[in-house]
Amino acid sequence: MSTTYELYAVKYAEFSRPAAENFAFAADVHDGPMPLDFFTWVAKSPERTFIIDTGFDEPTAQRRARALLRNPREGYATLDVDAGRVEDVIVTHLHHDHAGNLGIFSRARFHLQDREMAYATGRHMCHARLRMPFDVENVVDMVREVYRGRVAFHAGDAEISDGISVHLVGGHSHGLQVVRVRTERGWVVVASDAIHFYANIETGNPFPIVFNVGDMMEGWATCRRLADSEHHIVPGHDPLVMQRYPAPSADLEGIAVRLDVPPRM
Repeated sequence: MSTTYELYAVKYAEFSRPAAENFAFAADVHDGPMPLDFFTWVAKSPERTFIIDTGFDEPTAQRRARALLRNPREGYATLDVDAGRVEDVIVTHLHHDHAGNLGIFSRARFHLQDREMAYATGRHMCHARLRMPFDVENVVDMVREVYRGRVAFHAGDAEISDGISVHLVGGHSHGLQVVRVRTERGWVVVASDAIHFYANIETGNPFPIVFNVGDMMEGWATCRRLADSEHHIVPGHDPLVMQRYPAPSADLEGIAVRLDVPPRM
């Protein structure tokens, strides 16, 4: 019998920025704020729980002027997930808002693309603009986990477990991977930063923090191929995610939403 997962987005932070700054090319957008939400994701079955990305902590929030609403560990707890007992964490890429807090996962194996580790520790980090989204301490923490034998490297597409697979797309970061999850409503793609906002893919105008624009745009086609429909693709930073999907319960309004049920369109 095929495994299906409950799938959740957990909002842990937010940041306001002008709409024009969310598109690489000149865009006909309203002249006003277009904020980013920051998420981590949880895929749960009766047998296994996966965390997808790990967020950032309070010092990082203060340093980068982000509004931290809750530590990701607290967000997981609202879904009855103890970070210290999680055995599998998928890190889509090593940017600061996706790869912090590794220390709270004392039992986990971290799933990462070969190419992302090479990128984050190689010659491209000599360029200030390319290393800007990274936090060196997060990268060093991941290197330490490699030496502890707790990193599972992937070279492209890989099935991690029945109903969970990772797919290399690059673009935003050189080794960015998206995650495909089988749910009761079908195959859902957690796009992470392959797609920041619905508007990026809908208008064909990418987010401006990007290593390779061509790879980013090809990544959209990969997301479409992997997902059962456009409504099965979940962008990485769009506040509309919190509006389109229902909370698991009334007390989790504004904190978490279910992605394994159809969106409210």
